[in-house]
Amino acid sequence: MTPRAGQRTDLRADAARNRARVLQVARDQLAAGDHSLQLNTIARIAGVGVGTVYRHFPNRHALVEALSAERFQELVGEAQGAACAEDPLAGLRHLLHFTLDLALEDPDFAAVLESASAEETQTSQMKDELDQAVAVLLDRARRAGAIRSDVEADDVRRLLCGVEHAVRSGGSDRRELYLGILLEGLRPPH
Repeated sequence: MTPRAGQRTDLRADAARNRARVLQVARDQLAAGDHSLQLNTIARIAGVGVGTVYRHFPNRHALVEALSAERFQELVGEAQGAACAEDPLAGLRHLLHFTLDLALEDPDFAAVLESASAEETQTSQMKDELDQAVAVLLDRARRAGAIRSDVEADDVRRLLCGVEHAVRSGGSDRRELYLGILLEGLRPPH
């Protein structure tokens, strides 16, 4: 279990097995197309008590965060790579495409990405790492004169979530157009 404020970081072996089993059942449900992730149902299928599930994941969002950890870490790695790209605007373009692809592929991950707060300490840490990498990328792009001076990492995440919503709500054939408009909007005013 990812520790929250004041929690121990180590789990007893049986608690770690139970947590892993709950996560596996949830992954299996998602793979089968069931995105409801009802904690009571997961407990029954995993063969653990409902209280056990709620101790590890107090709500559905906490479970989704835990399930999204690998994708989030992948995104952080891409952002760190983009921050080091020779051309910061090309790095930003790549990162926006990569992030949009992840969000469109996994609506639960998109919900974690756009959420203002995090249930899991690990998610908070990864959001901080993501924002730091994007801030470095944006600073480099600003110094190169490629983006506006008033855009922050949080703004980029929110704007991209808007593009993701627009594409998901029926504009899949407009994906590149929407990303192009976002990138053009990030450019400095003439």
